Amino acid sequence: MEVFGRPASGSKDRGILIYAFILDQWHEYRYLLLLAAVLLGLAVFLHFDNRLRRERLTSSPAANTPEYGTVEKLGWLNEKSKSTILAEREDERSEKAEPDENVAMQFPNVSVRPRPGPKRVTGSKGDRKPKSESSAHRRIQPLVFFSSLTGTTEIRALALLKELHTLLKDHSSTVLEPQIHDLSYIDYDDFYVTPPKSHQIDQHVQYFYLLILPSYNIDTTLDTFLAHLQETHNDFRIDTAPLSGLAGYSVFGFGDKEGWSTEKEGFCSQAIEVDKWMAKLTGRKRAYPLGLGDVKSDSERRLGEWRDGVVKALLDIAANGGLGEGVAGSGDAVESEEEDADEAAEPGTVLKVEARRPAKRKRQQKNSPVDDLEDLGGKSGDASEFRSPLPIDFTTSSLTSTTPQAPKAMVPVSSPTHAALTKQGYTIIGTHSGVKICRWTKSALRGRGSCYKFSFYGIKSHLCMETTPSLSCSNKCVFCWRHGTNPVGTTWRWQVDPPEMIFDGAKEGHYKKIKMMRGVPGVRAERFQEAMKIRHCALSLVGEPIFYPHINEFVAMLHREHISSFLVCNAQHPDQLATLKSVTQLYVSIDASNAESLRKIDRPLHRDYWQRLLRCLDILREKRFRMRTVFRLTLVKGFNIDDEVEGYADLVALGLPCFVEIKGVTYCGNSSSAGAGLTMQNVPFYDEITTFVEVLNVALERRGLEYGIAAEHAHSCCVLVASKRFYVEEKWHTIIDYEKFFECLESGKDFSPEDYMGPPTPEWATWGNGGFDPADERVDRKGRPKVEKLR
Repeated sequence: MEVFGRPASGSKDRGILIYAFILDQWHEYRYLLLLAAVLLGLAVFLHFDNRLRRERLTSSPAANTPEYGTVEKLGWLNEKSKSTILAEREDERSEKAEPDENVAMQFPNVSVRPRPGPKRVTGSKGDRKPKSESSAHRRIQPLVFFSSLTGTTEIRALALLKELHTLLKDHSSTVLEPQIHDLSYIDYDDFYVTPPKSHQIDQHVQYFYLLILPSYNIDTTLDTFLAHLQETHNDFRIDTAPLSGLAGYSVFGFGDKEGWSTEKEGFCSQAIEVDKWMAKLTGRKRAYPLGLGDVKSDSERRLGEWRDGVVKALLDIAANGGLGEGVAGSGDAVESEEEDADEAAEPGTVLKVEARRPAKRKRQQKNSPVDDLEDLGGKSGDASEFRSPLPIDFTTSSLTSTTPQAPKAMVPVSSPTHAALTKQGYTIIGTHSGVKICRWTKSALRGRGSCYKFSFYGIKSHLCMETTPSLSCSNKCVFCWRHGTNPVGTTWRWQVDPPEMIFDGAKEGHYKKIKMMRGVPGVRAERFQEAMKIRHCALSLVGEPIFYPHINEFVAMLHREHISSFLVCNAQHPDQLATLKSVTQLYVSIDASNAESLRKIDRPLHRDYWQRLLRCLDILREKRFRMRTVFRLTLVKGFNIDDEVEGYADLVALGLPCFVEIKGVTYCGNSSSAGAGLTMQNVPFYDEITTFVEVLNVALERRGLEYGIAAEHAHSCCVLVASKRFYVEEKWHTIIDYEKFFECLESGKDFSPEDYMGPPTPEWATWGNGGFDPADERVDRKGRPKVEKLR
């Protein structure tokens, strides 16, 4: 062999051939070799890992040795952290019964299988600390609440306070000195939305509520207190058991058996109601049964017995760290709608008798999904088992058509829908309308700020009435506040109430709810007086207002009394939208930028829902020079935010609205919304809202559309994008001149939104300034700074 013309040695040739052979083999089998190496390394790793595990299991240290890592030996924990951890573990022990121990006590002959876990071969058992040591820093703070008109209940409450102080003075290490509060002078939000915060920094303080209440057959502050408890329980923004952090509660009621001989007739009725709502709000933490006393006979004796029982319950809680376990159903709140079946049954009705189920089972059935009301016509419960086939005669034919059935009420008084809506704070008007006071109205009455409508359009919340002439809707939106409680349908098939009745009923119901606020602490007298004259109506409560056949007549009645109108529709009724006459401001909810997203988030009943929405946008484009038009975008994280800005910009280009409101969804916090796929994870932060708005503004500019970011209201997570038609002399003019609007309307001539454009938007409401009225007092219970951070 020759290389470059020179003879090569034999050994060198063999080396080159061997190298070439190895290289060829490597290229041919390198993948198999690499895989074999990886598998070999993994096998070695698993072998040594299992060996280490076996060594640990057979040589574990004693539970009380330093290596075991007890809480006492963790040097990086301070004393406060240790006590907090011990208290939390003690709460878990008191609130959760050990399944194995319960089974062993109930069935002593049944062997209980131990829980699976690592088997310790060596090591000694450490000394277990008693419960009292682990809860040494826990202290109970009793709070006595009372209500009194004549002063009698106040005298007895003060006497009870002294007696409690005497009985508990020897237990000052675990029970703090009792305090007393008059329900007429406290702010309910400080005590009955969340438990008050303790000022004892180095101690874990739990509050124990004692309520001493009389009962009256007249309007008192107790009615307002009861309404607050009910609204707190039914408020979708608040947890169903916001007072579960209490150590416990107990109620004692005074009544007069001469006027109301039994509880059914009204004896101690308000105390019974408070006890029921407190059971719901605390998560069944009734520490001692409801006490009732007759002021004419045994009230002192009954109060003394109740006091002694409460003291024992207090000391038990202080010693054991909680209420412990009770019998099934103990602490439950008796539902007002639970009535005996034989009382509600009509003569001749066959009832199916069942054993009483536990309370937990009842609640599961109560919270189970319910079909829409339009689908409930063929359901009749257990009576369907006895239904027989209907006889049909095919031999004859009728020459005269059968008379159509009379339309039924949308929300009958006896229906579960009526009960559910009333329970949520609605006043039902007629058969298909409703009115409800907004929480922003309550806030404005107390000087704590108005909603975004005041920042954007100059509407004071305490002058606003929120109502709807139609509780029915054509969508089942995942973020709807009224899951399963409002009827749905695609066509109007119910009775139609006259607009005069709805108008008068709405005003009457609104004023009644305003009057209930007169005894609420913090309500300003001048604003309460102003609130007795409605200046604005928001037709956006629930349902589809434009669905009402006489919506134009109803809006005209509002305008005749110089009440401005904001009407919101869901873009599913283009024919009704086309016939709509003048309103002060017309909204269309745009909840998605494409058909698929709209189907998922709005769950519309119409099959041609996307075509209907596009038709509504065309109609809105035609109306933009006759009235103020608004797109309302409700952003739901995971549904309609990601990669949909361009689609929203295209819809804005199609409808060319005067304004675009972008707001974050409000989580309603119930099982129905969770069943629809909505959780707190779907609620966007305000920073995410502002980022979306900025990106949308850029997309509109890229399309040559003249829009800009005009105003914001950070508390409502809402931002306003406005057309440059309302940007005059380097300032935004989003405020409405309402008197000018009524002048234009009453003139009978055509007019445009610019004709009733108001003064410039206040500086505090413009983009970057937060949008909170400096004339009001902002209350933040989480201790955050009251001044909005400027962008």
